[in-house]
Amino acid sequence: MQQLMEDPTFWVAIAFVIAIAIAWKPLSKMILGGLDGRSERIASELDEARRLREETQELLASYERKQREAEKEAEGIVAAAQEEAERLARRAAADLETQVARRRQMALDRIAQAETDAVRDVRAAAVDLALKATRKLLDEKIGETEQSKLVDEAIGEIGKRLH
Repeated sequence: MQQLMEDPTFWVAIAFVIAIAIAWKPLSKMILGGLDGRSERIASELDEARRLREETQELLASYERKQREAEKEAEGIVAAAQEEAERLARRAAADLETQVARRRQMALDRIAQAETDAVRDVRAAAVDLALKATRKLLDEKIGETEQSKLVDEAIGEIGKRLH
């Protein structure tokens, strides 16, 4: 042991152990305090990350809800537009049918009027032709005195027929 006491390496080792023992308590507090602080920072960062994740999930759910609502609204708009287009098509078809019927009736009325006019014109032409033929016959076969007498009788008959 004496030899151990004289060995400078032994004393350096003991001094080292004593220095470590003296420095241990403050160093351990400092090291443990730093580690505790770091673990608290990590825990708060994890909490913040969890909170952000929850907010993100809520936002995602909100956006998904809004997207579904927008899709439903778009489907409703498309359905309403289709119904409106069908209604307008039915109305246009009905209007077209009415217009065609009206034009057909107008054409039939014009044809009937033209027919009436043609019959009237033919009758008038026939009357004129008959009058000319009668006049010619009367001129050839009847004298002027008899013509005056027939004209007077015809005028008398016209008065009776008109009343």
